[in-house]
Amino acid sequence: MPTLTATKRPTKRSAGRSAPELIFGDLWEYDPAPETADPKLKPRYDLFIGGKFVAPASGKYFDSINPANETKLAEIALANAADVDAAYAAAQKAFTTTWGKLPGKERAKYIYRLARLLQDRAREFAVAETMDGGKPIKESRDFDVPMAAAHFFYHAGWADKLDYVAPGRKVAPLGVVGQIIPWNFPLLMLAWKLAPALAMGNTIVIKPAETTSVTALKFAEIIQDAGLPPGTVNIVTGFGDTGAAVMNHPTAVKVAFTGSTEVGKIIMRSLAGTDKNMTMELGGKAANIVFDDAPLDQAVEGIVNGIFFNQGHVCCAGSRLLVHEPVAAAVLAKLKTRIRTLRVGDPLDKNTDIGAINSKEQLTRIEKLVASGVKEGAEMFQPACKLPSKGYYFRPTVFSGVSMSHRIAREEIFGPVLSVLTFRTLDEAVEKANNTAYGLSAGVWTDKGSRILKLSTELKAGVVWANTYNKFDPTSPFGGYKESGFGREGGRQGLLDYCKLV
Repeated sequence: MPTLTATKRPTKRSAGRSAPELIFGDLWEYDPAPETADPKLKPRYDLFIGGKFVAPASGKYFDSINPANETKLAEIALANAADVDAAYAAAQKAFTTTWGKLPGKERAKYIYRLARLLQDRAREFAVAETMDGGKPIKESRDFDVPMAAAHFFYHAGWADKLDYVAPGRKVAPLGVVGQIIPWNFPLLMLAWKLAPALAMGNTIVIKPAETTSVTALKFAEIIQDAGLPPGTVNIVTGFGDTGAAVMNHPTAVKVAFTGSTEVGKIIMRSLAGTDKNMTMELGGKAANIVFDDAPLDQAVEGIVNGIFFNQGHVCCAGSRLLVHEPVAAAVLAKLKTRIRTLRVGDPLDKNTDIGAINSKEQLTRIEKLVASGVKEGAEMFQPACKLPSKGYYFRPTVFSGVSMSHRIAREEIFGPVLSVLTFRTLDEAVEKANNTAYGLSAGVWTDKGSRILKLSTELKAGVVWANTYNKFDPTSPFGGYKESGFGREGGRQGLLDYCKLV
C-alpha cells in the first residue's frame, strides 16, 4: 500500500506524463484490475438429487442476484417438501447400499478427489463466489477456495484413521444428516459441513442460503466428476420453508445448522422431543482486546482484517474493539488513518478491500443499526469515498464513545461497522468482553504471554486468537458457547459430532 501521494490524484498512469510533486497525505489511485477468469455460470441451476440435476417438482425458480451491480446471475430451483423427500430417499439409499458400506480408505480416495478437482477449478470458483456473494475477489481467491480444498484434504486423511478419533472406542457413522449453510462463506461452509460427514461415512442433504446457492450447485458438478455414489450428497435450494423441511425431516438422524441465532432457536424448538443429534454455529459479537503493551500497528492490521476485509460478514468478526485507556487515542487515530486507505467498490477488482453487502435486506439492517448508534450518542467516523451507483455498498464505519448499553455494542450487525470501547484493568476488559449473549470468538493483543494464557481461560469464547485475528485451520476445532451455539467443526472434535461410539 503506497504512502507517498500526489497533489493531484492521477486517475491513470500514462507514458510521457510529468511526475507530480509528491507529498504525504492522500493515496495514488490504482488503475482497474478486474479478475477476468470465466466463472462458467449456467443460466439455470436445477436441484442435485441422487447424483443428477433434476427440475424442482413445482417447476418454480428464483433469481440469484449479483449484489455488486444488482443484475441476475442465474435462476435457482425452488425445492418444496416433495423434493426434500426425494433427496432424503436418495441419501438413505446411498447410505444403505454404497457410501455407508465403503471402508474408510475407499472414502478417502473420493474426498481427496473432491479436493483436487476444486483446486483445479479454483479461479473459476473464486469468481463465482465473488459474483454471487459480493466479497472481494482476493478474499475468495486467497482464502475461501483454498481453505475449502484444505478441509477436504484434511478429512480425506482422517477417513482411514477413524479408529484414532476416540481412543479406546470404535466409531460408526450416524446415517443421513441434514445441513444448512449461510450466505457469508458459501463454499467454505459447504466444505466445513460435507467433509467431516463424508469422512465418517454419512450421507447428506444440504441446503445453501437462498442468496448464495451458485457455488454449492457448481460443486455438485465436482461431485459428479469425482464419481461419488449417487445420493451420497444431495443439494436442495430454496427459502425458509425448504430449510425447515430439511431440518425437520424424519429420515435425518442429525442436523447441522450455521446461521443466525434467531433461526437456530426456531430449529431447536421444532426438534425438541426428537432424538436427532444437533450442532449449531450461530451469531457472535466478538471482542478484540488491545492492551497498552501491544504492537499497535500490528494490532490495527488485525482489527481491520477482523471486521473490514470481510465486510463484517462473519459470525466471528471482531465487531467490538476494547482498548486499554492509555493507548485508546493512539489506536483510534491509527485506525482512522488505516481505513482511509481502504478501497470500497467492485468486488472483482483485485484492488478492492471492501466489496458489496450480500443483499438489499442486509444493507437495510446495517443502515438501521448504524443510525441507532448515531441516535444513541456514539461518535461515528466514515472515510470519504465514492460508492458505486449500482449495487449494495456501505462505507467502513468506526464508532467511538460506545458503551455496553448501545445497540451497536450488543447486536450482531454483520457489516463493516466497528464499535470502540475502553477499559482500565484486565478484569474490566474480561467483564466487558463477556457481557454479551454470544460466545463465539475473541482476540487478545499484548506482549505478555501470561496475560494471554489468563485471558484464554477467562474469556467465554470458543476461539481466542492471540496477537492475530481470523486465522483458521482444518485441524483446529471451531464453535461457540451461549447463544453462539454448540458443537465443533474442524479437527478431531468436529469428526466426533458426525459419529456414534460403539
